[in-house]
Amino acid sequence: MNWRDIIVSKESNSFKYKDEQLFDKVFDEVLKYHSPGIAPVRDKSGWYHIDVKGNEVYKERYNRAFGYYFNRASVIHENNWFHVNELGKRLYDANYAWTGNYQEKVCSVRDFNNQYFHIDLEGKSIYESKYRFVGDFKDGFACVRLFSGEYKHINLKGGFLNDKAFLDLGVFHKNYAIAKDRRGWHHIDKHGNELYEERYVMVEPFYNGFAVVDTLLGEKQIIDEQGKLSLEI
Repeated sequence: MNWRDIIVSKESNSFKYKDEQLFDKVFDEVLKYHSPGIAPVRDKSGWYHIDVKGNEVYKERYNRAFGYYFNRASVIHENNWFHVNELGKRLYDANYAWTGNYQEKVCSVRDFNNQYFHIDLEGKSIYESKYRFVGDFKDGFACVRLFSGEYKHINLKGGFLNDKAFLDLGVFHKNYAIAKDRRGWHHIDKHGNELYEERYVMVEPFYNGFAVVDTLLGEKQIIDEQGKLSLEI
C-alpha cells in the first residue's frame, strides 16, 4: 500500500484506501499523509503521528502536530513550538512561539519576541537578521517584512536580492513576483523592476504567460507579461 494513495475521509476523522476505511479506527481529527508515509492524528490522548499501518510512531502526545516536510514535523507542547524527526525525536533545544514547515531545507519561525527568521535542518538560524515577518522560500528566495514595514526579497544566505523595497510582496513564480507600491499592485522581475507602468487593485501571479488583475475601475482583466490587455472577463 502506497501512502500517497491514502486519503482523508470526508469527515476528516479517518483514512481511506480504495474506498475502504483503514485501521478500523475513527479519530477525533486527522491530517493527510506526508513523506516518508506518516500522518498527524488526534484522539482523546492528544496529537501524535502514525505510520501507514496505523501504528503510533512515538509515545509522546502534543497539543498539536502537523505534517512532515523534509522528514521534520512541527509540534506544540504546551505553548512551545518545535520540530521532531520521523522517529519522533526532538531536533533542537530551542522553543518558538510558532514554527512553519520546512521548504527548500529551511523553515520560517517566530521567537517569543515576535521576531521572525529562518532556520536550517539542524534548527540553526541561517542568518543574523530578524524581521517583522518572513515567508517560505520558493526557488531560492523568500519575502521578508522589515521593521520599517517595507518588504524585500532575500536569498538563502539572508542577503537582499536587490535594492528595491515595497509595501507588499509575493514570492517569485516563473521569474516574476507580484509587488505593491504607493500606486498599487503590479509585477516585477528579479531586479525589482516593474514589467509595465499600469497599477491594479489586485494582481495574480502569471499562469503560463498571463495573469488575472482587478483594475482601479473595478474591471477584471487578463494581461500578458508585458502588461498588455488580453481579455476582459
